[in-house]
Amino acid sequence: MAARVEIYTWRTCPFCIRAKNLLKKKGVDFNEYSIDGDDEAREKMAQRANGRRSLPQIFINDRHIGGCDDIHDLDNQGKLDDLLER
Repeated sequence: MAARVEIYTWRTCPFCIRAKNLLKKKGVDFNEYSIDGDDEAREKMAQRANGRRSLPQIFINDRHIGGCDDIHDLDNQGKLDDLLER
């Protein structure tokens, strides 16, 4: 069963685009929440992300993964595919 992936983004954020490109390259369907300028949505994201307010913030099956560097690190370590399959 495929994992449920959520990503909070800003449309023009280069790190958001890079993280989404990795997910697309892996053929992952994800829910994107574009929160450009929406302070209320950003606050809700920060609550889910243990206070982190930078973008993107990525969740796999409600588990906070982190941002762009974090998801690429998981991929480089060979751990991302396992998370995406659950």
